[in-house]
Amino acid sequence: MAQVIVRENESLESALKRFKRSCARDGVMSELRKREHYEKPSVKRKKKSEAARKKARKY
Repeated sequence: MAQVIVRENESLESALKRFKRSCARDGVMSELRKREHYEKPSVKRKKKSEAARKKARKY
């Protein structure tokens, strides 16, 4: 769980920006999008295989 403590004399906008950055770094939003709908195991394997192929092609 991402948590940000608002510092003294810190604006709400900068605290919100720090919170969003920490969420992005922790991968909260990507995990949320991934779990939004059920994905069959066969589809998971296919996506994993395609990602590995794409990564191998990149190098």
